[in-house]
Amino acid sequence: MSLLAIIGGTGLSSLDGLVISEKRAVNTPFGEPSSELLIGEFQDKSVIFLPRHGQQHSIPPHKINYRANIWALKEQGVDKIVAVAAVGGIRADMAPSVIAVPEQIIDYTYGREHSFFSEDFSSDKHIDFTFPYDESLRQHILQAAKQQEVDVVHGGTYGAVQGPRLETAAEIKRMAQDGCAMVGMTGMPEASLARELDIAYATCALSANWAAGLSDSEITMTEIEQTVANGITRIKKILSALIPSP
Repeated sequence: MSLLAIIGGTGLSSLDGLVISEKRAVNTPFGEPSSELLIGEFQDKSVIFLPRHGQQHSIPPHKINYRANIWALKEQGVDKIVAVAAVGGIRADMAPSVIAVPEQIIDYTYGREHSFFSEDFSSDKHIDFTFPYDESLRQHILQAAKQQEVDVVHGGTYGAVQGPRLETAAEIKRMAQDGCAMVGMTGMPEASLARELDIAYATCALSANWAAGLSDSEITMTEIEQTVANGITRIKKILSALIPSP
């Protein structure tokens, strides 16, 4: 039986119709995940929520134990992950509050542990990462958005940066030249680790602000948090149609 996990903020646990039955503490060969796993049911379909920054949003992007998070979900039988992420908009169609389902990644991170096999590597551990997001799951997200009449951007390249600081205007200019539509801090190695464990993975990205240098105003966390709070309502609508789907 297919089991879906949602990685994102703790606010998603308030999805209308979701009943959390258990908060499960787990450990892995790579340490503890960001928080307890929230085990629940939605319209008779099992689902697991994991807040990647912890219950209190206290873990910065570069300190997240991505290996423990993905391993813990795999151990519970998860075979599909939808990652919900706030991003900065770079491309003209990625204005604040826009939701996108990216199809490609450029990884600008450094110093993060990118493989479960770093300590026990062999040539067969290389993964094909040509298309980093699972296309079938991407299409299910797009179909759920259409069903709920939520406008989304189809595709685009997610630029994954180190954080926790926001980017410089020059960095964003470079990323735009590289073809990035959006910038975020948690897209990698989350996606590649899921691929290593044969978990279908896709991202639902919410533009929280224009990226650095693309607006006349200073980027503030108050503005970002307000935009995210408003956008989560539409993401919840997408999830409410996605979770019960096959």
